[in-house]
Amino acid sequence: MHGRTLSTTERIVAMVSPDSEGVRDDLAAWATERDLSFDSVPVGADEDGIHDPSVTTLGVAIGGDGTFLEGVRAFAPRGTPVLGINTGTLAFLTRVGPDDMGDALTEVLRGRAAVAQRQQFRVDAPGVDGEVGINDVILETVPPEDPTGRKITRMHAYVDGEYVGRYDGSGLIVSTPTGSTGISLSAGGPIHYPEDDFTLQVVPLATHRMGARPVVVGAETDIAVVLDGETDLLVDGGRVHRRLEAGDVVRITGADEFAELVRTSYDDEFFASMAEKLGWGIREDHADVGPVDRVAEEDPDPDFLEHARRVAIEAAESVGEPLRDLHGRVEDVEFKSDKSDVITEADYRAERIITTVIENEFPDHDVRTEEGVKRDHGSEYTWLIDPLDGSGNFAHGNPNYSVSIALLEGERPVMGVVYAPEPREMFSAIEGREAYESDTRISTTDRESLDVSMLLSGYDPDGSFLVRFYQATRGVRRLGSAALNLCYLASGSADAVWEYDTYPWDVAAGLVIARTAGARITDSLGEPYELRLDRDDERTELLGTNGPLHEAVLTHLRSAEPELGLENPPGEGDGGTSAE
Repeated sequence: MHGRTLSTTERIVAMVSPDSEGVRDDLAAWATERDLSFDSVPVGADEDGIHDPSVTTLGVAIGGDGTFLEGVRAFAPRGTPVLGINTGTLAFLTRVGPDDMGDALTEVLRGRAAVAQRQQFRVDAPGVDGEVGINDVILETVPPEDPTGRKITRMHAYVDGEYVGRYDGSGLIVSTPTGSTGISLSAGGPIHYPEDDFTLQVVPLATHRMGARPVVVGAETDIAVVLDGETDLLVDGGRVHRRLEAGDVVRITGADEFAELVRTSYDDEFFASMAEKLGWGIREDHADVGPVDRVAEEDPDPDFLEHARRVAIEAAESVGEPLRDLHGRVEDVEFKSDKSDVITEADYRAERIITTVIENEFPDHDVRTEEGVKRDHGSEYTWLIDPLDGSGNFAHGNPNYSVSIALLEGERPVMGVVYAPEPREMFSAIEGREAYESDTRISTTDRESLDVSMLLSGYDPDGSFLVRFYQATRGVRRLGSAALNLCYLASGSADAVWEYDTYPWDVAAGLVIARTAGARITDSLGEPYELRLDRDDERTELLGTNGPLHEAVLTHLRSAEPELGLENPPGEGDGGTSAE
């Protein structure tokens, strides 16, 4: 989940530790003041009945790390992000103090918090069937009843079927990067900075062999531990506890789902917590050292249009995951259902996220969307949004659909962002500056001849454009998204684009990107193309080229329609089209 998506939160569900009722009541009052629904459950209670997948939910764990681990167990399978409020003592996961709770949540609802994906593990053993956790699995010897009895255990470890070796000592810890502090640190294990780290590590406990060292493996690795004696298995500090016998096999690997942790500017820093709570000595006498200067740090004070571009990029990225998820559901719709329901949900969800993000950042700007949202504040700036361009493609499981976000000054597009969620292609530009695909500058081609050019076509009702240009070029393609057509012209993937009819929300962002990259955009008569917000029923044709090719395309477009003497009929061969 993208942090900007949190701005659409409608509901808060809190998991509350004992003696934290006062903080829970403060949270309930805060939510009520903002018209958010609120529910809470005590740690260990059955929370299944309070989850509603139709409502955007934020999970809040109020307590220490133990409460947070229970919150992750409850919320992660449902894709609900979790924010930790620390009312405990030694805590690394719950990093926001009660005094900062309101400010941190305000940051969350403004879409300015981050959502960090954390690796989880899955463990299988006798009596433990696919238990998922975020911290660690501890395998340790069972204390003997006789004080003079054997106090060590022996275990054999395997990684993807390959024998690692025999461990003699108090046991083993298999942990995620999140669980690589505390016990792991005291056992001589490494500290993993948990952000963007998707690994598992095996750390011996009180080993009796000098050569035994921690082992770090990828999250998809299958770790197997064969026990030589009676052993206690504990998941996430004892949330699950089983006693195993000699010969039992414990299997651990990365879980399919990630835990989503909400991080705000009010969180304690990771290494500062290490120094403060664990007495990590290498920061002694250096507590006042500030952050290192970053050579390639982004402009900390961007101008207005650059700020608008960054917000639009984040808004577009934030709808990528829900659109990809809904796109995957389209082909699973049963015959008695209506695929249009999925399309409507995709449009609505994407539109709501984008408009909420923009209104949080630019509350005085006007907003218009293809789906009918129209908010007028009398501003000189208008955001023009198509949350799902290429809905026909989307409905048929085709990946050629996009999100289009443009900023207009008056009726002139001055900033544009187009995002293709399936290939994760992000195009953006500011008028008069540079055009980009992600962080790479893009520009149009310099081809001057039709016979070496590739063309893109929009809706072509009678096939006339295809017929005219089929033999004269290297091919005509029809992708089904006007916004993407203009971006592929801008990036050099096509030399010219023709659209039979256009709407402002389809092309506004693409116009900025294509023009900034060097494209020439006119109507079919060669007159400058003008964006009309209040267009009437008159058809608005668009012709875009790399520039040098423009006159050749115009001339060929005006020529008499050729005979249909094609070696391959339209729709077949190199010059075929794809469905919109």
